Amino acid sequence: MRKNTVLFLILISFNAFSQKFENLAPTPPMGWNSWNRFACNVNEQMLRDAADALVSSGMKDAGYTYIVVDDCWHGQRDSLGFIHADPVHFPSGIKALTDYVHSKGLKFGIYSCAGNKTCAGRPASRGHEYQDAIAYAKWGVDYLKYDWCDTEGLNAVGAYTTMRDALYSAGRPVVFSLCEWGSNKPWLWAPKVGQLWRTTGDIAPVFSGDKKYGDWTALGVLHIIDLQKDIRQYAGPNHWNDPDMLEVGNGMTVSEDRAHFTMWCMLAAPLMTGNDLTNMSSETSKILTDKDIIAIDQDPLGIEGFMFSAKDSVETWFKPLKGGDWAVCFLNRGLKTAKVEFNWVTQKVYDDLSKRDLNAGQVEYNLVNLWTKENAGTTKTALKSQVPGHDVLIFRLKKK
Repeated sequence: MRKNTVLFLILISFNAFSQKFENLAPTPPMGWNSWNRFACNVNEQMLRDAADALVSSGMKDAGYTYIVVDDCWHGQRDSLGFIHADPVHFPSGIKALTDYVHSKGLKFGIYSCAGNKTCAGRPASRGHEYQDAIAYAKWGVDYLKYDWCDTEGLNAVGAYTTMRDALYSAGRPVVFSLCEWGSNKPWLWAPKVGQLWRTTGDIAPVFSGDKKYGDWTALGVLHIIDLQKDIRQYAGPNHWNDPDMLEVGNGMTVSEDRAHFTMWCMLAAPLMTGNDLTNMSSETSKILTDKDIIAIDQDPLGIEGFMFSAKDSVETWFKPLKGGDWAVCFLNRGLKTAKVEFNWVTQKVYDDLSKRDLNAGQVEYNLVNLWTKENAGTTKTALKSQVPGHDVLIFRLKKK
């Protein structure tokens, strides 16, 4: 009897720690990450400056919450195996930095990797998952991006589940971002492991085409959009497909930045900016803080948009929203301005995932152009417009 009781207690204890923290990301997480613009050139002062800029720029008010330091913050492990920050670039330590970020009303995120070394060759978490989770909890970390470099011989499900369990056992709620690059179809298993998971390899600041970096290739915006096909059903509140961080403000044209940001919102993607917050153009700031576009991404229904049709260079995307509204986006993949014509009444728009029917023949909607803020009539009249090259036309459809 005693043996059975002990076994029961062990099983209860194991099950208690074998889960993720719930309800940490009911809408896609929003914040800033250091990698896309700064790579390994990180230090505590620039992260403090980023936190200040997130507040002063209005981005915090627009919904951006996290300041995330990516790779290269790591120093060495001590004699007990615990990780410490690089003493040159982070002389005050991570706890002081986290406290500063929290003092701004923001949350702090950190980076590690499932392998022996991070992608930049720093000490990673393999074999130290529980120690690292304890350190993150002690420092007050709120978000962990967990990469997949130097993982030869590792099983992705097992490796990410181990870190999930380590985070839970440490006791501090942490949003767990799986950066596994989509190699092992994380959308099939990651909803029980983390709050978001990468669906592709790394993004590049190019709209069309890809970018070579030595022996690996970063993907352009359109390429990543194409790779989201057939996985929207796996995402939703507290478990999001992540097509990678934003490249808005990192070298594309204003129209390409606008299209990139709009499509990430149509995809209900996490919005982790990667630009220099302390040196933003007015155009970049305007794109990143547009509350009407962000509302499409943060819609509490939590359903990804879908491509309804494609003709010539223009794709038509729909996204069902809470309360019976819809977002519709016309994406021009080409370089030349293209005509857009859409008959709301005769086109039958139905979403199998949400079981929603536009039914514009029976229901009349008002159209609002979300970038220009102009009323664009109703669905009683067929739309006739145009969209510039590498740009979008997006409307919110509201029932009259």
